[in-house]
Amino acid sequence: MSKVATRFAPSPTGPLHIGGIRTALFNWLFSRNQKGNFYLRIEDTDKERSKNEYKNQIIQSLKWIGIEHDKKEYIQSTNLNKHIEIANNLLQKGFAYKCYCSEKEIEEEKKRAKQKKLPYIYNRKCRDLKETPKNIDPVIRFKSKIEGNSTLNDLVQGNVNIENSTIEDFIILRKDGTPTYNLSAAVDDKEMGITHIIRGDDHKMNTFKQIQILHGMDWKLPTYVHIPLIHTSEGKKLSKRDKASTLEDYKKIGIMPEALRNYLLRLGWSFQDKEIFTLEESIRHFNIEGIGKSPSKLDMARILSMNEHYIKHMDEKNLFKQFLEFCNLYKESIDKNKDDKIKQSLSFLKNKAKTLEDIYNNSKYILHDQISINDDELKLVDDVSKKVIKTFSNKINGMSSLKKENLEPIINELIKENKTNFKGVGQPLRIALTGSRFGPGIYDIIISLGKEEVIKRLGNEIFG
Repeated sequence: MSKVATRFAPSPTGPLHIGGIRTALFNWLFSRNQKGNFYLRIEDTDKERSKNEYKNQIIQSLKWIGIEHDKKEYIQSTNLNKHIEIANNLLQKGFAYKCYCSEKEIEEEKKRAKQKKLPYIYNRKCRDLKETPKNIDPVIRFKSKIEGNSTLNDLVQGNVNIENSTIEDFIILRKDGTPTYNLSAAVDDKEMGITHIIRGDDHKMNTFKQIQILHGMDWKLPTYVHIPLIHTSEGKKLSKRDKASTLEDYKKIGIMPEALRNYLLRLGWSFQDKEIFTLEESIRHFNIEGIGKSPSKLDMARILSMNEHYIKHMDEKNLFKQFLEFCNLYKESIDKNKDDKIKQSLSFLKNKAKTLEDIYNNSKYILHDQISINDDELKLVDDVSKKVIKTFSNKINGMSSLKKENLEPIINELIKENKTNFKGVGQPLRIALTGSRFGPGIYDIIISLGKEEVIKRLGNEIFG
């Protein structure tokens, strides 16, 4: 039995879709589980739409989420001569033919099919031409089977049957001599020694076309695995227009790679009743049998819950590193002199945080020496609140150190003196110290800022 080899084959024509990331993940995990190879193939034959920035983004996205491909990425456009050679080979063997139909003819056919509400299938007009038209550059079409049925043996979908008459004589070489997707993909899969093709089930028709090419060349078929697509919470197919469709959509709100990878692993795959997987566990347990047949719905609440779990349980050194990277990319670079204070405060800054952005919002009062208080917050600071602020500041002035056991009696005394509750004391202090009524616990805020900074902020003239 040959060594397992899988591939992920995106086109660099736009940002990497979250469904593509999951496909790459399943391919990678299966290869690692089987001690095989996983390859990245960049399908860049669409020269007009392919861009280097998207190629780099694909490579970086996979690296970010922890998917590493074997060997150097395979660039499809470097193998065009081989694709063309196979197309001509199929032509010589009688599995393909030259088609001279004009684009205008094809468009009219498509219009008629649309009017009749039928799927367009090329009418095979040039399939058995007796005379060859002159001065027309032909396309080369594959001569698809007309009679009978074909069966795809799929490890997830089972046996999928299709009438051969529904597979059109598809183009394998365009008029300008460049190969089309189905030809290039089939040839490259053979050239790369791919044993298992794991991809979205929207590729099933492409698979039937590619199988015919493989049969025409007398090549061994790989094993096919078509996984259900990811749908929105409303049950519609997830598209690039959706706000949660690309990896960047998740990175910029502070979703971490470990959490997203774990979520995508469980999106359409299961192992017993286990939810949280380490990377090593993901590789050890992943199998094709655990992939479901039904589409999976993207659940943002579940992603946030998963992210919160990782924030809570992750090593704080790793969390701090990811937090710094997030701030540098999407917020602001953090001053080096703030590093230690953030590290020391991370244990409470991460409390109830679902994202790295939540941690950033919780830590703004540390990051910024000058805080701003908006009018809505200021309205909450009445005369009683100002008295609380001033009295608290006076009471801690003579203290040598700020600890919870020293601060609690002062807070309780202020509650009694002002005939209020904990919120009546904590809220004005939090607004004065952070600029917001929301955020970490008041004791954590006070201790993290230190006595000198607390007194300075409480002495703001707007509370005078």
